[in-house]
Order: sequence, then C-alpha cells, then structure tokens
Amino acid sequence: MALNIVGSLQVPTDLSDAEVVGDEIEGYVTGLLGLVSIDADPLSSREHILLSNLIHHSWQAGKAIDLMTLVGQVTTPPIRKLGVFELDQFFPETDRMALAMKLNGLLASPSFAAWGAGAPLDVQSMMYTSDGKPRCAIITTAHLSDTERQFVTSLVLAKLVTWMRAQSGTTDLRAMLYMDEVAGYLPPTANPPTKKPIMLLMKQARAFGLGVVLSTQNPVDIDYKAISNAGTWMIGRLQTDRDKARLLDGMSSAAGDVDINAVGDTISGLGKREFMLRRAGQDQPEVFTTRWAMSYLRGPMTRDQIDTMMAPTKADVTPAPASAPAPASSPPASSPASTPTSADVPALSDDETAVMPEVADGRPVRYVDVAAPWLGDVGGDERGERFEAAVVARVALRYDETKADLIHDDEYEAVLFPLGEQIDASHIVQVDYDDRDLRVNPPDKIVFGLTDAKIANKTFWSQVERDIRDQLTRTLNLELPANAGLKLYGRPGEDAELFEARCLKTADDQADAEIAKLRDKYETKARSLRDKIEASEDRIEELEEQTKGKRNSELLSTAGSVLGGLLGGRKSKGGLLGGLLGQAGTAARRRGTTNASEQRLESAENKMGRLVQQVEDLEIELEEEIIEIDAKWMELGKNITTISVGLEKTDVKVTQLVCAWIPVG
Repeated sequence: MALNIVGSLQVPTDLSDAEVVGDEIEGYVTGLLGLVSIDADPLSSREHILLSNLIHHSWQAGKAIDLMTLVGQVTTPPIRKLGVFELDQFFPETDRMALAMKLNGLLASPSFAAWGAGAPLDVQSMMYTSDGKPRCAIITTAHLSDTERQFVTSLVLAKLVTWMRAQSGTTDLRAMLYMDEVAGYLPPTANPPTKKPIMLLMKQARAFGLGVVLSTQNPVDIDYKAISNAGTWMIGRLQTDRDKARLLDGMSSAAGDVDINAVGDTISGLGKREFMLRRAGQDQPEVFTTRWAMSYLRGPMTRDQIDTMMAPTKADVTPAPASAPAPASSPPASSPASTPTSADVPALSDDETAVMPEVADGRPVRYVDVAAPWLGDVGGDERGERFEAAVVARVALRYDETKADLIHDDEYEAVLFPLGEQIDASHIVQVDYDDRDLRVNPPDKIVFGLTDAKIANKTFWSQVERDIRDQLTRTLNLELPANAGLKLYGRPGEDAELFEARCLKTADDQADAEIAKLRDKYETKARSLRDKIEASEDRIEELEEQTKGKRNSELLSTAGSVLGGLLGGRKSKGGLLGGLLGQAGTAARRRGTTNASEQRLESAENKMGRLVQQVEDLEIELEEEIIEIDAKWMELGKNITTISVGLEKTDVKVTQLVCAWIPVG
C-alpha cells in the first residue's frame, strides 16, 4: 500500500528533546534537497537552514506542515530573521524564489504525486495493529531512484528515532529494524541523510529494546564505526580480501581480544550456505549452516504483485488508538489524533495551489480576516478555505468648489473582486475596512486559487490604479444642499433640516435689515407730519381762544346797545329806531368777525384731520411693505436646491493598493 511521504511533517508528540527534533528535521530537509540535486550542509547551506527553521517554527507553534505549505513559505516566510541577520539579507527574495521553483518542480512532477497519498508515515501504527498486536511492516524502495531512496529511507529512520526516544528503557527486544542491501546508506566517507540516524540507532537503539539488523554483500562500503557497534556478526563467504580486511578491522575495534588471524582463516574456509557467528560475550566465533528450504529464487516482487497481495489487508490498516493494549515489551500506542492522515492535506483542483502565486515586487500582500464585517459584501465566505486574489484600495479624495467656498477631503476604501484577465473598475465595491481586517500572516492550510489577472506584473497594478482613479472621477460626486438666492451652501454631512433652518435664519436677518432701512425712510416722513400736526394743534388752540373771546364781546356789545337804546332819554321813534339800527349794525359787524374766526378754526381742524389721515396712510403703507419684504425673504429662504460637486483627476490619489487574498466558498 502507498505510504504518504509528503505529508509526514506532523508535529512530534514531544518537542522537549531538541536533539531528536533537530535530527528529524535534518533528515527530512537533507533528503528533500537531495531530490532537487542540492548537496546541502546542515551548518552552512542557506537552503538547509531556511527549510529547517521553517519546519521548526511551525512545530513550535503546534502546526503540522506539508511539503506544499513548506514550499509556499519559502517565498513568504513567517520569520523575519535567521540568526542575527535579517532574512532578506541572509537569503535574498530572488534566491528564495529560485529555491521555491526547484521544489515546485518536484511537486509538479506526475511521478511525485503518489508520494502524498496513502497511509501516514507513523511508526506506531506500522508496527502495531489497532488492537495492540505487533506486526511486520515492509517498506520497498526498489522502484525509486537513488536520491529518492535516500529521501524516503532518511524519513523512515528519522521517524523511527523519534518513536524510539519516546519509549522507556528495557532489556527485552521491543522491535526490530532490518535493512537489506545497506550499501550506500552507510558509506565510510560520504555523509548521506541516512547515515546519521543509522549510526545513532547502532549506538543507542538496544537500550530502548530496538534491534538493528543490517545486511550487505560489500562490507567495504560500510563505515567501520557502525560495524564496531554491532553486537552480533553473521559473516558468509566474501569475494575479496578487501572485504575481509574491513570486517576484521571492525571486529578488532569491537573486541580487541579476538584472534583476528583465526577468524580470517575461518572466513576464508566457509562453504556455501555457511556463516560464521560472532556474538558479544563469546570469545570464539561459531560456524553454522542454514536449514534446507525450498525456494524458487524468483527475484523481487513487482508493484502489481505487491498490490494484489496487500489488497485484502489495506482496509484493515489503521493507526493504533491511544487505548489499545500493548504488550510489556512494546511501547504504548500513540493517539490517532496526533497523526494526520492524507485527508488532512486538501485535494487540489487544476486551478488551485498550496503556494501563493507570484505577486509583483514591492506590492503588499495581505490576507482578509474571516471576521471582516464587509467580507460577504464583496463575495467572500468566512467558512471558505480557498483564497482568491483581490485588490483592496484606499483613495484620498478632494472636493473643491470655489462658489461654495468648499475644500473637503475624504477617504474612499474599496475592494475589486473577482479579478479577471481584463480589469473592470466599474465592479469596485466600497467598504469601510480597518487595517486589522488585513492580516500579514496567512492562515493555516491555505489553498490559493489561480487567477487570470497578471498580478505578477507591475504594469498590471499601474493599470489598476489608473482605472480606479478614472472610475471614481467619473462616478463620485458630493451632493450638497444650496440656496442660490441667499448664496448659502451646505457642508458635507450637514442635515437637510439644519441647512433649511440656517437658510430661514439668514433670510430673516436679511428681511430685518431691509425693514430697518425702510423704517428709516418712513421715519423722516412721519416726523415731518408730526411736526405739522403739532403746529396745527397749536393753531387750533389759538383760534379756539380767539373765537371764544369774540363771541363774548359780541354778546355784551349787542345787549348793551339794546339796553342803552331802551333805557336812554326820551327819543323820537325815528331817533330811537335809527339809534337801534345803528347799534344793531355795530353788533352785526362784530358777529361777522366771530364767524370768520370760526371758519379759520374749522379750516385748521380740517387741515389737522388731513395730516392725521396722512399719518395713518403712511403707517398702512409701511405695514404693507414690511409684509411684502418678509414674504419675499421667506420665499428665498425656502428655495433650496442641490448642487453636485465632482472630482478632477488631480483630486483623486490612490494611497494604498494591496493584493489581498479573500476566502471564498
């Protein structure tokens, strides 16, 4: 059955042992770089140091990581520095992109796709069934190239070392590692990724109850330090003296009291199917033969034959649960929750990638927070795990209107999504975003949707900026209430009722000012009339006094004349009549004077009446003009319209343009 190698970077259950964690990371990274033909030294290679730090950073955060995510982090690492140097100084972005392209070529290879499918690389579930019974797990790498074998074998050995370190010490055999044809994995001079874990197992595995069996036809291709750590030796016929010399050197290092000459003679005298046995604690070697057995010697099984043989048991292979009983000589079963399966790695369609598509240099990249209140308005989905590219813009606007004495600065924030090969800025959606809505670090297990937009080109972003500026210049207007008669204009954000009240107040003030001028004009006329009325009143009083005095004089004169005529001496009739008539004439003249005075008085009174009427008419005229003025200004105060203040291209400036990845359903 297939083994998931790509998704084997689950977080170890115990991160307290930095040496074990470092060895596992080193084995994975060394093998991975070997697949892309990079001979990396863990202490000096930038590639090795970067990848190791990325894996370690994810594990320290408690996050499992797969190869696709790791490649994506090469271009946009979640760390800022390595050692004492800034990341870009230690490993420039262009060089990181070159490394990512090499690793991406590995992921893009069809033959490598199968490496991410199958059962997880979990030592516990490989050696024990779900009910805690031990079993044998055979890993074949015969179909792989040499570099691929190194990568897979180093991963398996690193996982085995990590599993071993989690066990308690024992004197019983708990498990056994058997490697056939170990030549090339443990060379005497080179340092492949498999050498370090094998050497570690040869030195320490027995203390944890883990046996190690190595077999080879060429002992000269094995490091003598590993041979010297072997406790049991089974040596068959050797073809060359060089192979025998290498074995004898290792045996003398392991046990100095061994008679090397005798052992050499014994090895030289071995027959077919005869082996020399050398065990720790035994001074003299022994010779034994294998029992007779029938074998067709048909050679290795093909992949199809392996699939046919394993078909009945594939469905039964599951990770051992935490509650599974384990024998005294076996380790406790690990929890399946800590072992990610292939289902943890999302299946990608043809238009998806685990690595963020390239974005133009210098263009900020952000990830929209699922809690952004405007996410649904632009077509996003807070539950989505697929992220697609969008443009998030912040624009400074200036509305300038001379006649309104207006200079108003505003800010416009918007999202352009989705992006196509041709950008249509008319689809821009205004939002009110906060900088906290745009996260710098990507979320876990992110999948990027491929876009037809040329986001990797600087010209694309320049065109987007121009299109947004042109679109806003054409479509944005600031609507303001206006009163042309009063030359009043509303302010941005001013309520319509408040503006109307302001207009009515201004109109009332203007009416009061005009009425004040009108009263000044009428006051002059009224003052002249009042002076004339006062003069008429004085004249009437004077005439009234004169008329009253003349009436009294007339009465006294007439009465005196009659009485005098009647009471005077004896006179003739004619004389008396003449005298009476003469006196009567004098009285008549006096009465005539009185009538003239009364006429002058009446004329004065009539004149004063006309003056009073003129005052009353003036007051009525003033009142009518005041009413007319008030109505005129009130009508002006209520004559409110709306003006539209547009934008010029120079009034629109894009202050922020971000490539933002939006989660979609």
